[in-house]
Formats: sequence, structure tokens, C-alpha cells
Amino acid sequence: MEVRGSSPLSPIFLANGVLKLKQGEKLDLKTQLGNLIQLQSIDSQIYLLKLEIERKPEEIKALEAAFEVKKQGLAQLEKNSLDLQKQKKDFELELASKEENVKKLQTQLYSLKTNKEYNAMLQQINDTKADASFTEDKIIKSFEQIDKIKIDIEEEKKKLMGEEKIFSEQKKKCDDRIKEINNVLATLESQRSQALSAVDPKILSQYERILKGREGLAIATVKENSCSGCHMLVSHQVINSIQMYDRLVTCGTCNRILYIENE
Repeated sequence: MEVRGSSPLSPIFLANGVLKLKQGEKLDLKTQLGNLIQLQSIDSQIYLLKLEIERKPEEIKALEAAFEVKKQGLAQLEKNSLDLQKQKKDFELELASKEENVKKLQTQLYSLKTNKEYNAMLQQINDTKADASFTEDKIIKSFEQIDKIKIDIEEEKKKLMGEEKIFSEQKKKCDDRIKEINNVLATLESQRSQALSAVDPKILSQYERILKGREGLAIATVKENSCSGCHMLVSHQVINSIQMYDRLVTCGTCNRILYIENE
């Protein structure tokens, strides 16, 4: 694992742990680090909450998409029902046409002069009746299919009502969470404004620049000789520099401001 040193956060150095700002003006670096730690605690909460709230629209969109998929099952059943009804109507028209044809053939039957013509006409009538009977069977089957799909549609509607209730509850939960987050953020922003006043402007400027580029974490503690921000090893020389409080010490890898928690 790489071991990196540190570089000063800014060209601001201290003597005996006291930051020299202007003539006669002094700043306790250890106190400033404590103030930064408090500010970071607030900023970490703000960062995570904003990250969560940014993801909520996608979460709601996913819930809506899942519910739309479930609605498609009912829509397909209703389409199949309409198709069956149209098909039944076509069969009924076909049957009516064949029955009308039988009547016409039967009318012509009595005008025939030879047995051969008569028998041929009888055969044609019987064939048409057989076709009509086959069409009647298809109509009966259509009725059965329509009755069955009506039952399926009613069952699917009941099921979808339950799914809609679940969807509404989940969406409300997301909406309520968004409101809750916004309320908490308002409180945290107020606390942040108060915390800012305790941090020196020059130190704050460096802190906020790091904060913006490091996923909401600008100051990190050293744990087990490693930076808690990037988990890279920190040398003993760097740790000694932190404990001297004569300058701000940053991680050589992630550039976060380092501090030792038990101090």
C-alpha cells in the first residue's frame, strides 16, 4: 500500500500552534480543527440526505413502471375479450349467410327437372348445413371463451386493485420521505450557518473546496495509521506533524485535512 506524505493546505503556517493572521490577531488551530469537525458532521448529514433525495424521483419512476407492467396484464385480457367478441360476431354473420344460402337452395330444389340435378342440389344443401353446424360450434366455443375471459378480467381487476394500493402506499412513503428530508435539511442548513461563523474564512475556503471535490468529506481522522477518507497509510512523520498543530496537514493521496480523533 502506498505511503504518502502531506502538504500544507495553504501557505499559512503557525507558530506554537497559533495561526498568525494579521498583526496582533491570532487563531488557535486546534480549536479551528474542532470547529471543522463539527461543521463536517453537519455537512456529512447534508451530503447523504441530498444524495438520497436526488434518488427519490428515480425510485418513484421505477415504482410507476412496475405498476404499469402489472396494468398491461389487464389491458391484454380486455383486448382479448374484444377480439373474441368480434370473432363471435363474424361467426354469427357467417352462420346467417349459410342459413340464408340453405333457404335459397331449398327454394331452387323444387324447380329442378332431373333426379341427378335434384340429388346434386340435396348434397349441396347438406354440405352447406354441415358448414353451418360447424360455424355454430365455433360460436358456442366463442361464448365459452368470452365467459371465461370475463371471469379472468374480474379476477385481474381485483388483483390490480391490491397492486394499486401497494403502489400508492409505496409512492406516499417516498413523498413523505422527501418532505421529511427537506425539513431535516432546513434544520441542518440553519445549524451549518451557525457553525460557519466559528471557522476562519481562509480555512473555510480551503475546506469547502475540498468538500466539493471529495464527495462531501473534507476532513478525515487518522485511524490505525491510515486516512479514514481514502484508507491510504499515513507516515509517522505526518502524524507527528498533525499533533504539533503548527499547520494544517492534508492527506497526500486524497488531499483531505487530517486530524487525530483522541486529540
